[in-house]
Amino acid sequence: MKSSRNKTIDFPLDNGKQYLDRVVDGKTATELPKNRTICGDTYSLIEKIPDKSVDLLIVDPPYNLDKYYHGNTFKKMKNVSYAEYTEKWISLVKQKLKDTASIYVCCDWQSALVIGGILQKHFILRNRITWQREKGRGAKQNWKNSMEDVFFATVGEDYTFNLNAVKQRKRVLAPYKDNGEPKDWQETAEGKYRNTCPSNFWDDIAVPYWSMAENTAHPTQKPEKLIAKLVLASSNEGDVVLDPFAGSGTTSVVCKKLNRDFISIEQNLLYCAWAEKRLELAEKDRSIQGYEDGVFWERNSRPKRQRK
Repeated sequence: MKSSRNKTIDFPLDNGKQYLDRVVDGKTATELPKNRTICGDTYSLIEKIPDKSVDLLIVDPPYNLDKYYHGNTFKKMKNVSYAEYTEKWISLVKQKLKDTASIYVCCDWQSALVIGGILQKHFILRNRITWQREKGRGAKQNWKNSMEDVFFATVGEDYTFNLNAVKQRKRVLAPYKDNGEPKDWQETAEGKYRNTCPSNFWDDIAVPYWSMAENTAHPTQKPEKLIAKLVLASSNEGDVVLDPFAGSGTTSVVCKKLNRDFISIEQNLLYCAWAEKRLELAEKDRSIQGYEDGVFWERNSRPKRQRK
């Protein structure tokens, strides 16, 4: 029995009929609808998306690791084969992107060696974001792997980047004043803070855990806070965001909360049902852990007024 505080979404298909009824069968759909979870193979469904219709592409493909995904198993390939796999999905989605579109691709340190080079062939590679996972298993003969990467690329030179939407609020420990006035910081009821420009190293991301409403039993779920940074920086309200490997629906949920349209494709029917459950929850609660007052707070530093 789960603890009453355990909010993990982990129901079987037999108990998810109300959510399965909302899932779109990609095989029978002539067009892929927006703001619905679409079940099917992304390689065969991408062609149903109109060319040059997507403003932002967020991709969390299977890393090149042996991984079990509730009925489906991804087997580790040789780098040459994984490169072919990556080249295939990039070639398919490329024509669907607007000339002003941005691209973010998640990877670990090993798959990054393959994905980065292929992205650079097709797009303008602009940065590599590294984010710290505060969870991870120790290793007896290696360093614990507690970092993941996100490549940032654009189709062209004209693209969206909303800097003010993704600033990070940091506590000021040594406040400096100029002529008696705060310099580059502000004093609030919660303390002294500085809103800083975001770097390409993110140490403020909390990986979802059992007592968080966003948590699911998906083995590689990304945090909503992570995806929110990508969505806010590189799209505007009403833009179309494509996620061709949607998993349990983190990108979909974030888009719903931030008023973006999304096209969400996932081949695992169970994950599609979990995604629809999360979308239902987002109708009542649009909060994103760590994102408040239009800024991103440091990990475990919520405003005092919200603490009980």
